[in-house]
Amino acid sequence: MVDYTEGSGKQYHTGVGPDDIGKYVIMPGDPKRCEAIAKHFDDMHLVADVREFMTYTGTLAGEKVSVTSTGIGGPSASIAIDELAKCGAHTFIRVGTCGGMREDVCGGDIVIANGAIRNEGTSREFAPIEFPAVPDVKVMNALIQSAENLGLTHHVGVVQCKDSFFGQHEPEIMPVSYELQNKWEAWLRMGCLASEMESAALFIAGAFLKVRVGSCFLVVANQERAKKGLSNVQAHDTGDAIKTAVEALKILIENDRKGK
Repeated sequence: MVDYTEGSGKQYHTGVGPDDIGKYVIMPGDPKRCEAIAKHFDDMHLVADVREFMTYTGTLAGEKVSVTSTGIGGPSASIAIDELAKCGAHTFIRVGTCGGMREDVCGGDIVIANGAIRNEGTSREFAPIEFPAVPDVKVMNALIQSAENLGLTHHVGVVQCKDSFFGQHEPEIMPVSYELQNKWEAWLRMGCLASEMESAALFIAGAFLKVRVGSCFLVVANQERAKKGLSNVQAHDTGDAIKTAVEALKILIENDRKGK
C-alpha cells in the first residue's frame, strides 16, 4: 500500500502513531463527546484532531487508554479501528446512541449488543454476509457487569445496523420503501432491540483484525412506541452510556491483569 503519510509514522486518517494511544480505546461517534469521556481518565491530553477523528489519551486504573471518535457510520468507523489496531490497540468499546425498536426498550435505557444485523455496506467488504457480526464475549460481559454494577436499566440483544438514518425514519418516501419496510418488520418480529449504524462494521472489522470489540448505547427514543401511541421519552444525555463503557474498561483491565 502507498504510504500517504510520506514516512511521518502517523496513520493517514486518524493522525496517531503507536506512542500516542493506549491498547484500550473507547470509540464514540461524535468528536464532541471525546473530551467528556477523556475526563474520566487521569492525565488526559489531546493527541490528534483530524477530520472526524479526535483522540485523547490518558490513564485508567493505571493503564494507558485512549478515546477516538469515528464519525457517523461504518466506513469511517472501520478506518478508525483499522488504524488504531495498526498502532497496537487491542480492545475497543463503541459507545453511542441508538433508536429503540422492541417495545420495552425506552428512551434513557442502555442497550448492549450481543450481535448486529449487517444491513449496511462496510462489513460486506470484509466478509461474506453469512459471517455473523458478534462482539467479543469478554468485552460484552464486562459491559453487562458494568451496567449491573451501576444499577442502570439495560437490555442485551441484537441491534440493527444501517447506512441511511432517514431510510430508517422515513422509509415510506424512499424508492426502495418496499425493501426497507419489509425488512424492518422482519427485524421487529425477530426481537431486534434497537437500530444504530456502526456495530456491524466494527464487529466484522474487529474479527478480521483479531482485536476485541463490544458496544453499548443510550436509547434516544423508540419510534415503534411512538407509532403505537405509547409514551416515548426522549433522552440525549449520553452520560450513563459513557459510564458503562468506562467502568467496563476498568473491569477488562483488571481481568486482563489477572489473566481471566
